Formats: sequence, structure tokens, C-alpha cells
Amino acid sequence: MIIKSVALETVCGITSKLPDTDKPEVAFAGKSNVGKSSLINGLMNRKSLARTSAQPGKTQTINYYNINQCLYLVDLPGYGYAKVSIQEKEKWGQMIENYLHTSKQLKAVFLLVDIRHEPSANDKQMYEWVLYQGYEPIIIATKLDKINRSQIQKQLKIIRNGLNLKSGTPIFPYSAQTKQGREEIWEFIEQLL
Repeated sequence: MIIKSVALETVCGITSKLPDTDKPEVAFAGKSNVGKSSLINGLMNRKSLARTSAQPGKTQTINYYNINQCLYLVDLPGYGYAKVSIQEKEKWGQMIENYLHTSKQLKAVFLLVDIRHEPSANDKQMYEWVLYQGYEPIIIATKLDKINRSQIQKQLKIIRNGLNLKSGTPIFPYSAQTKQGREEIWEFIEQLL
């Protein structure tokens, strides 16, 4: 995809009403420190439109990025590590659930997991939960540059088994440093649309 225009169009907090958009949406979910903002910036060819931070849990809203006036990348709140109260985490969970239930334009949910580690209990819970909501998550294995080439297939197998992925579920290894995997992810999104 050639990115001609990008805009952070809508930011929805806990009390916001979600927009009724007229363009296809693809959503991104993942743990607080998995590199979601870095991936979204990489896909958009921008350095820092999606706020990245050394402090996990920066995304506490649902952010709609309008790409080329033809689709939305939707950044969902991170789960897991963020140092927030249980009540706050529950509110984020409700926000995500509300989004998955009410978006009429949602075409796919990408679930980001760290390629270096076996999927956490949170990752497994999120995967099951997105399935339960009626979507089949597409997996993006982030932090690809942090492992040796020779380990990639082994780590992907650990993720497949750890999440108990349905047969044929796509997994895209991705590096925010080198942008490896970017083209494959865009190709997949373009096929969806």
C-alpha cells in the first residue's frame, strides 16, 4: 500500500461514543509492551503519530487512523502490564468489547504477541475472547529483530501451539526496527478489502 495521507481522526475514551464510520476498519490488539504503536507507525510510514513510550500502557483510548481516506487502522488499548487499577483495566476491557460488538466496518482483528516468548495467559485469554466475539485473530509476532534468523520457525511454532491457533491462521513476523513483515501485512490487509 502506498501511503498518501494519514490522520489521527478520532480518539475514544471510556465514556466516548464510538464513531459510525463509512470505511473498512482493521483493529490491532496486544499487550501493553508488545510494540503496537511502533507497528502502527511502521505501517503508516510515520515516526511518531501513534504515541510510543518506554512506559507500557500508553494507549488508553481507541484511536482511529484514517489511511488514504479509504480505511481505518484502529488501535485498541493495550492489556496486561499497565500499572493501573483493576477497575481501570475492566473499563478498557469493556471499551474493547463494545468496539468489537458495535463496529459495522470491522474486517479483521490483528493480535500482537512478542516472538521471543511463549504467549502469556493474557495473550491466550485475548485470543480466545476475540474468537468468542466472532473474529478470527490474525497474529503479528513482533520484535523479530531481537531473535536470530535460525530461531524464527521454532518461535512461530511455540506461538502457534501456545495460542492453540486454528489451522491456517496467518502469523506475520514483524520488526519495528527493519520494517521486515510490513509489506506482507499490507498485502494481507489489501486482500481483505
